[in-house]
Amino acid sequence: MANNILPARAGEVARVYAGSRLVGIPFTASLGTAAVDRVFDGLIVILLMAVAIASADFPATITVGGASISTVAAVTGAGFILVLAFLFFLVHAPREGLSWIASALRRALPGRVAEWVVRVTRGFIEGLSILRAPRDFARVVVWSLAVWLINGAAFYLGFLAFHINGLPLTAPLLLQGIVAIGVAIPSSPGFFGLFEAGSRVSLGLYGVPGVSAASFALGTHIGWFVPITALGLWYLARSGLSLHDISGPETQP
Repeated sequence: MANNILPARAGEVARVYAGSRLVGIPFTASLGTAAVDRVFDGLIVILLMAVAIASADFPATITVGGASISTVAAVTGAGFILVLAFLFFLVHAPREGLSWIASALRRALPGRVAEWVVRVTRGFIEGLSILRAPRDFARVVVWSLAVWLINGAAFYLGFLAFHINGLPLTAPLLLQGIVAIGVAIPSSPGFFGLFEAGSRVSLGLYGVPGVSAASFALGTHIGWFVPITALGLWYLARSGLSLHDISGPETQP
């Protein structure tokens, strides 16, 4: 809801602030938890994009920056493995990881800013601590995967609703990945424009006409925007917080 009505993805900060206030944990710990959530979102989205690109249904003639699709899929998959390995390192060697990161930050940033970033990084690493148990790690991966597969299924239902037929089941995985990367850029409230542009680009790869892609994108976007915003405002009213609270929390270093 906050991302829908506030600019520059301010909803991410609002979520951290609300988590800190409502759960009663330090702001940095709440930030670390949200960061872990976003890291796993990104990893799962990239993995599913790689699956879509590597599938036999993806147009073989498409290249990205002059590279073949198989190369892009391989590089993306390798990047996924490297990031996952780095997270494992931080989980099982948090002191060493924080020491290395803090040393790099203090060399690259002014003193006060570096110390604030180090505190935030410490909170992020603390948030990773839940992943030390293999069972908890598996639960996070499974739930993240379930969320994004359900999101992909919603996109596919949107295809049917707007009579965009004949697309493979992997098409929504590519579409949601491109859209997710696009809306990660701080922009206008609700990501209007970026969502539609990402949808047109991804559907264009499958030969969907621009008019059909634009209609699908706008209709789907509005169909999600209205209920999410309404439910978010309802929960905000029940939480005891106000829109002013979540849009202007004290987050300065």
